Amino acid sequence: MPTSRAIEIAGPAGRLEAIYQEASVPAARRAAVVCHPHPVYGGTMHTKVVHRAARALAAAGHHVIRFNFRGVGASEGTYDEGRGEREDVRAALAHLRSLHPGLPVTIAGFSFGSWVGLRVACEEGGVDALIGIAPPANLFDFSFLETCRKTKLFIHGTADTIAPLAAFEPIYETIPGPKELVRVAGGSHLLVEHLDEVNRAVGAFAGKLAAAQA
Repeated sequence: MPTSRAIEIAGPAGRLEAIYQEASVPAARRAAVVCHPHPVYGGTMHTKVVHRAARALAAAGHHVIRFNFRGVGASEGTYDEGRGEREDVRAALAHLRSLHPGLPVTIAGFSFGSWVGLRVACEEGGVDALIGIAPPANLFDFSFLETCRKTKLFIHGTADTIAPLAAFEPIYETIPGPKELVRVAGGSHLLVEHLDEVNRAVGAFAGKLAAAQA
């Protein structure tokens, strides 16, 4: 089983509370950052989907950092409408790279975390894969994905009323590959009754990435 420990990251607005989780395989060849949903509406690094995604990534050969955005839990600072939160992602990414220099990185995000995290992922060299879970295309601008040619996985519940799948599907059609969209039948925005499906989808995607590095 992978081991995890609490860590602190030096963020642009102060200390960021985080959890580092080691890959469950020896000589892991990848690393990952996982971003949580909206801070204003109760999102934290302990949100169930975030926890399960991090665990699936670790099981599939990624060293993983998940963290609380500024103003959440013990993380210092205040909510910054996504601007500062993108810099928090960069701080987590920099810390991960300091632990595992040279490893290719996957950035995953859930809801608000997908908007913030995937934008950073598209911009940063060394990040070659993206995972967006329940991307709220009705609430935020995801047009940056239209020029992103990195490998991408999206997971979305078909019964999501907060971020309807119908709002994301037209954007998905404009996104270049490689890409995959997993539609979770009957899944709500939080996907709490479909955590095993999320786990399988993330694990399968992450496993293929890790195998390609072997």
